[in-house]
Amino acid sequence: MSLTIYFLRHGETTSSLSGGYCGILDLDLTAEGYLMAEDFCQAYKNLPWQGIFSSPLSRTIATATPLAKTLGMGIQQRDGLREIAYGNWEGKTPQQVNQEYHDEYVRWLADPGWNAPTGGEKGIDIARRSSQVLEEIEQNYSTGNVLVVSHKATIRIMLCSLLGIDIGRYRDRIALPVASVTVVEFTVRGPLLKILADRSHLREDLKNRQGT
Repeated sequence: MSLTIYFLRHGETTSSLSGGYCGILDLDLTAEGYLMAEDFCQAYKNLPWQGIFSSPLSRTIATATPLAKTLGMGIQQRDGLREIAYGNWEGKTPQQVNQEYHDEYVRWLADPGWNAPTGGEKGIDIARRSSQVLEEIEQNYSTGNVLVVSHKATIRIMLCSLLGIDIGRYRDRIALPVASVTVVEFTVRGPLLKILADRSHLREDLKNRQGT
């Protein structure tokens, strides 16, 4: 049996609905977001879990909590799983950013791996900090299932790192709607993507709430 990591993006927030940039802003889940967390718990509670890791932000902790409580398992919070820091763009829409920081926005859109939002983080910075968490998991859990609850950009960057995709293309190559589950098995030949952005665990009315 090999190690399998389940990457879960947090449930719905007001920012995921509006499309505004939300990195270090500590938003709570919407009412529907809490239902998404509960749906994940009900669908996956019978798997034999070895550990639960999460970003320390409220929206990820709230998403991990139903499963953790059901299992009686602690949530291991890691700063390396935080969302990208958007700097001066926090709380703004793409339209506002384009108007106020046009040149930097264009550079970021072209290559977010090596260009940062104004005052924020480059994709490669997120790859470095999140890789330390993945290394910790691999060292401590050689087999079994581990849950990692994180954020849209951070999970996409971790997947790029694991699968050999250019970090600068993370926004162009991987779609990751709220409350989606992505599964990677760590085989003798390296990371193997088994499931990408699955939302089949959500009740039907929640599946239609795509957001960004």
